[in-house]
Amino acid sequence: MRERTMCLLFFLFLVVAFSGCGVHNEAALGTVEPNPSSAQAEASSSPSPASTPSLEPKPSPSQTPAPLSSSIGSVPQVKHAFSAAEEAVVKQYRSAIPQKWGERLPGIRTHIVTKEPLIALTFDACGGKEGSGYDKKLIDYLIKEKIPATLFVNARWIEANPDIFAQLAANPLFEIENHGTEHRPLSVNGKLAYGIKGTKSVEEVIHEIDDNADHIEKLTGRRPLFFRSGTAYYDDVSASIVHDLGFQAAGYNVLGDAGATYNTEQVYQALTKAKSGSIVLAHMNHPEKDTAEGVMKAIPVLQKAGFRFVQLATYDLD
Repeated sequence: MRERTMCLLFFLFLVVAFSGCGVHNEAALGTVEPNPSSAQAEASSSPSPASTPSLEPKPSPSQTPAPLSSSIGSVPQVKHAFSAAEEAVVKQYRSAIPQKWGERLPGIRTHIVTKEPLIALTFDACGGKEGSGYDKKLIDYLIKEKIPATLFVNARWIEANPDIFAQLAANPLFEIENHGTEHRPLSVNGKLAYGIKGTKSVEEVIHEIDDNADHIEKLTGRRPLFFRSGTAYYDDVSASIVHDLGFQAAGYNVLGDAGATYNTEQVYQALTKAKSGSIVLAHMNHPEKDTAEGVMKAIPVLQKAGFRFVQLATYDLD
């Protein structure tokens, strides 16, 4: 009992002693300035306003608006609801199995029907990872020399170059046509061309064609007459769908720059081999390449040989 009493008294003594030390130290040191490093550490350990959880209720996924795309290569328009005519196309081709695949299938127009010395220059603007550049040197040359041309423009290129597109569409030298919504080979089963995966259903074929056609018509007041798929590849089913949607599938018979890979001399050699009725396929979305130089070298030679240049819409195609 005595030992327990002594322990209790000793414990009370320690409590009083340590309390006195605390008061003594604080009084002796006066007001203590905060240590900058410790204050900084304390501040960094405290949650910042940005990291503080919001007390506001979060919207459900159905209430959350889709973020606006900031990507240059994104498609500007939402997929449209199908019309009765488009639904009829879906129904007609839903079970169709493609038998052919390529650039030169029945229904794909590859030359002008003429006996005159005429050539149609067509330039693709692909957009997205296939290139959203603008070959100003090429276009300025065509304008200066009054050379008409047909421009196949993809939806992603339009989004990346809205002002330039508006200027081109307003210039009567240039005929604006449809190069697709996402620059995909036209297929009903996802077939590849040059490593690019094609559309994989009838519905996707329709969106690839009509979404950009609607967009071009909205911007220009004129609906395109021609469609050229990304890579210019089609299966026979999708080629028929192009026709049934009211367009002509535009191919080519002169490979002008091989996807903007030719050098100046190769472009020149390709173009100067054109014949009456030729449709030349080249590109206007790679200003860093040699397409412009090759075209500028070839056109005077072709003109001297008696050739004239025309837009696709001015003649029948076969």
